[in-house]
Amino acid sequence: MTSPEPAGVPHTLASREWRPVAAAHAARADALTAGHRARRGTGERHPIDDFLYDYYTIKPSLLRRWHPGPGVVLRADPGGTPAEHSAWRWYAVDGAGSVSLDVRAFLSDRGDTARYVRTLLEATASRRAHVGCFGLHEWAMVFHQDDERRRHDLPLRLGRAGTDAVVAAHPIRCSHFDAFRFFAPDAVALNALQPTRATQVELEQPGCLHAGMDLFKWAGKLGPVVPGDLLLDCFELAREIRTLDMQASPYDVSSLGEPAVAIETAAGRAEYAARQREFAERAARLRGRLIEAIDAGGAA
Repeated sequence: MTSPEPAGVPHTLASREWRPVAAAHAARADALTAGHRARRGTGERHPIDDFLYDYYTIKPSLLRRWHPGPGVVLRADPGGTPAEHSAWRWYAVDGAGSVSLDVRAFLSDRGDTARYVRTLLEATASRRAHVGCFGLHEWAMVFHQDDERRRHDLPLRLGRAGTDAVVAAHPIRCSHFDAFRFFAPDAVALNALQPTRATQVELEQPGCLHAGMDLFKWAGKLGPVVPGDLLLDCFELAREIRTLDMQASPYDVSSLGEPAVAIETAAGRAEYAARQREFAERAARLRGRLIEAIDAGGAA
């Protein structure tokens, strides 16, 4: 289910049409979040999968909510029961029980956010993808740090001295503020760039793994303006990117069943760059769809 077309013309769906789509969306979301939901009951933590929920603070229950996108009208059931969306924020119900997104109410509350996200996405899309960072941001986060200061309870694959040697031997050019802000103090000056929140629009580039993962964050912040399939597509990409992020990190992820991408070797760097290019291509398509969704919501 995607945004209506042609743009600006309401697209009406009978309950027999939209309810199967909503159910399929919920089933897809449940399958994607099954591991995380199971771990919540045991207290077990997974440094790859759980990161997306912790860092982006989006709950599985929100992922399973299907949104049709702007301009789609959901008719009530034959008995007159309106779509469950009628109880959700930024939806309106007409006299016949049909439900649709109240774009004006959404823009009143989130218009500034939507416009900022669009500006950031468009600026990012306008740049050439740089794929030579080799995931060194994760290495910079543990540079000269003792075990207690590490972000993950995993051993270092090369040990303390070996990890520091990789950081010292490779140029670091991290453009993403939300990665850079976690750099260890001794690594800050090693970065060729000094990104800030204020320069995020100026510096963000489409080859960055974190910029690709953040598409999920922006989709979540845009709420019902983003059709359900697009939200889950962004989530799936973010999870795959996060896997590479940790495979190429200084941490030993073998206990998680993941092979290392040894970026300290030529072969490892080649693998990383190839996968980074693939992710950048997928992210570009999703970035374009997000911009289209924002425009359909009237925030352009």
